[in-house]
Amino acid sequence: MTSSVVDYENLMSSGFSEKNSASLSLRTVRPRWERKKMQQERSVSSSQSDSNSSGDRFITNRSAMDMEKAAHAISESAAALVSDDGASSGSEDESDLFDGDVGEEYRNTLKTAMLGDDHRVLSFKEKAPVSKGDTVNNLQVLYSGQGTASRATKSNMNKLVSRHIPSAPSRILDAPDLLDDYYLNLLSWSDTNVLSVVLGQTVYLWNASSGDIQELYTYDHSEESYISSVSWVQQGGGHIALGTSDGTVELWDVNAGKKLRTMDGHGDRVGALSWNQHILSSGGRDSVVVNHDVRVSRHNIATLSGHDQEVCGLSWSPDGSTLASGGNDNKLCLWDASTSGVSSQTRYTLTDHQAAVKALAWSPHERNLLATGGGTADRSIKFWNTRTGALLNSIDTGSQVCALQWNPFEKELLSSHGFARNQLCLWKYPTMVKVKELDGHTARVLHMACSPDGSTVVSAAADETLRFWNVFAPPEKVGSKRSVDGHGARRKKLSKTMYIR
Repeated sequence: MTSSVVDYENLMSSGFSEKNSASLSLRTVRPRWERKKMQQERSVSSSQSDSNSSGDRFITNRSAMDMEKAAHAISESAAALVSDDGASSGSEDESDLFDGDVGEEYRNTLKTAMLGDDHRVLSFKEKAPVSKGDTVNNLQVLYSGQGTASRATKSNMNKLVSRHIPSAPSRILDAPDLLDDYYLNLLSWSDTNVLSVVLGQTVYLWNASSGDIQELYTYDHSEESYISSVSWVQQGGGHIALGTSDGTVELWDVNAGKKLRTMDGHGDRVGALSWNQHILSSGGRDSVVVNHDVRVSRHNIATLSGHDQEVCGLSWSPDGSTLASGGNDNKLCLWDASTSGVSSQTRYTLTDHQAAVKALAWSPHERNLLATGGGTADRSIKFWNTRTGALLNSIDTGSQVCALQWNPFEKELLSSHGFARNQLCLWKYPTMVKVKELDGHTARVLHMACSPDGSTVVSAAADETLRFWNVFAPPEKVGSKRSVDGHGARRKKLSKTMYIR
């Protein structure tokens, strides 16, 4: 009994020890990488079984395909189709199966089956669609340099006007030492057809009728002194006002060639001037606007304080009731003529622009309509109702707006720009569709002025050139269209200056 019990215990212990040693040997013999490989094989086999059971998607593996066998299978199937239709016999060469109409039909069928009816794989026959509208690409504005408009866009521009607008200037004059300063106003055209331009420290007069050039005045008080603004008197064309870098305003008699008086009132340079009959308004870097009555000895009749930085734009309305001033503080201020002599309160202070407001232009067609242009950070042209202060419209031009000029005969607006195109743009109002682009300047177009007959616009740019553009309609044609007897009101008003061009 005792021996049997001992034998049983020995048997059980030997059995457990062998089992444990076997399992231990398995664990020690198989390394980690082998176990990983076995686990991956099991996962692949399980996924294949699952895909075969569900079978809703098949992803090709081109590395596992036999391309030669596939090509042979396609050739055999094509040969079978052709032989079934009786188009060829089995004795023909297989290379002939892909020639002629049969081969073309086969290739089309294969292409449709593989790619579908509407495919664009390696197709360069059709061009990209042209963008609709007058869109502005900011990156293109910054990096395109001298870009050009597409032919389709130019053809659409030509359809907007019935008259011919030359793309090239009619005359180009050199303007050496023209200051490249956005905040100055160095160009003015009188009603007697004399153009004044400031080059450095000197004021030059160019007679557009005869071509004569006269040097009026050189402001050489110091090496840093210069003329910062110029403006002809509205009627008669015999007197001209000059703003200086020292903060004074000088009044000159052009016919006599002498200075009549010097008017103070500013603590820094005078960059903007505007006439309203006998009232001359001046705006300076000291952020104030001064109204001068040139008839009396005590000329300073009002000092208007509405800006925080330099005043770079001034313009009186055609009826003389409102003065518009623009400054480097991004403000547009509107002043009443009736109260400007006793009060410095603005009618409206408009702050919609995001950069300096220099370009100001009153519409000759609608009362209380003012167009303004912003600098590089703004790039927009805005239209205002100056009676209510309402913003009527705003468009992004894509570049710095330096000057604005209305067409006196049609509802059109001409704008001059800076980087990157340095061009002039003609817009149709009120739709503000671009009618024409005038290229030629190689630097920003800082100033513009219109001839007394209204047909020619001169532009002055930082490339030190003056370019004359026949951009507006001649007054003769406009007068004949607007009156029955061929002598319209506009033509009567300009009768004194019809001999200009």
